Amino acid sequence: MSRTAAAGRKPARPGAEEWVPARADVEKLSQAVHDCRGCELWGPATQAVFSSGPDDARLMLVGEQPGDREDREGEPFVGPAGRVLAEALEAAGLDPEQVYLTNAVKHFRFTERGKRRLHKKPDVAHVRACMPWLEAELSAVRPRVVVALGATAARAVLGHEVRIGAERGQVLDGEAHDIVVTTHPSALLRLRDRSTYGEALDALVADLRTAAEAAAR
Repeated sequence: MSRTAAAGRKPARPGAEEWVPARADVEKLSQAVHDCRGCELWGPATQAVFSSGPDDARLMLVGEQPGDREDREGEPFVGPAGRVLAEALEAAGLDPEQVYLTNAVKHFRFTERGKRRLHKKPDVAHVRACMPWLEAELSAVRPRVVVALGATAARAVLGHEVRIGAERGQVLDGEAHDIVVTTHPSALLRLRDRSTYGEALDALVADLRTAAEAAAR
């Protein structure tokens, strides 16, 4: 095959289903995820990043994908966005140890710029390919409320495109759990006007409180 033809081929994205063990608990899922070849993102990534938190949590937080730090350390939300989330959880009166944290996409998608690896938003196809992992987590943990952090997570959780501004802060009825949509903590780090950080953090805290109240019912 010519280089032109090879370059024009679409990446193989068979989906993660064949790598997801049936009726598995979180521990087995976290072990199996490292063998996943459901999309091409596994190749350049250091490792799959699965989840943290108790496997019987009433509150599950779903982000977009691991970042650079998460990819290197193998844990979700340990980078800058994770620090914002920790601040918001504390302000909302939530114990981070009692919250289940995961991402819609389990491998870091990035573009290289010199020695730096810059975040690149996953495509809808990546979200779809990785969906069997999230579905398995939901079945294993059975949370009372799922918080979708950002548009990518909201698409994964709700199954359709979501406008954060229109949906955020509401308790949406799901078949097996309620859903609260809010912004991703990384959005606060991208604010051009840093004077608005406090207001944006307060809004995130309010959404987390709404989710916590629904989970406690």
